[in-house]
Amino acid sequence: MGMITAVSPSAASDEELLAKHAAGDREALEVLFQRYRGVAYRVAYRLLGQEADALDAVQNGFVKALTHLSAFQGRSSFKTWLLRVISNAALDMGRQRGRREIRSLDGLAPGDPDSPLTFHDPTLRLEQADLRQLIREALFSLSEVQRQTFILHADGELSYREVADALDISVGTVMSRLFYARQKLRAYLAQRIDL
Repeated sequence: MGMITAVSPSAASDEELLAKHAAGDREALEVLFQRYRGVAYRVAYRLLGQEADALDAVQNGFVKALTHLSAFQGRSSFKTWLLRVISNAALDMGRQRGRREIRSLDGLAPGDPDSPLTFHDPTLRLEQADLRQLIREALFSLSEVQRQTFILHADGELSYREVADALDISVGTVMSRLFYARQKLRAYLAQRIDL
């Protein structure tokens, strides 16, 4: 007698989960969104620079992805397509709201006294906040297309090919944007940090 084994939803591939969703399994899409919510948040946060806006952008992006799921044709990975939707939602939100002062600079709760890196040394906390602020400013010194390309590659962990697919551009354009983005970031940071 053969043993029937059920694959847990979290172990299923993206393609299997999309097929299950198409067959009426409502939980399959939830598993996909849970799988990519962390990277989606990192991308949105880097594009917007503010925690509340990033959370809103991820929520808006997930809603857009859900309502336009039929537009996903499988020409790229689901992750690549989803991060394109998320990054576009974040950029749209950034354009609508404009740039605002940063209130929270990282994923930790502001003022968390139990943070292992800052509990004993308050000056270290200030140095980390200054560095995060400087990196945020450096990212915002890039053009929007360079910033989106850089963040999808660095924070979204997409390959050059996946970034090209997400933005509907050539791999050469991705390489060019990343080259100039890195040059500009290096120059920006070199002017502000004593090396």
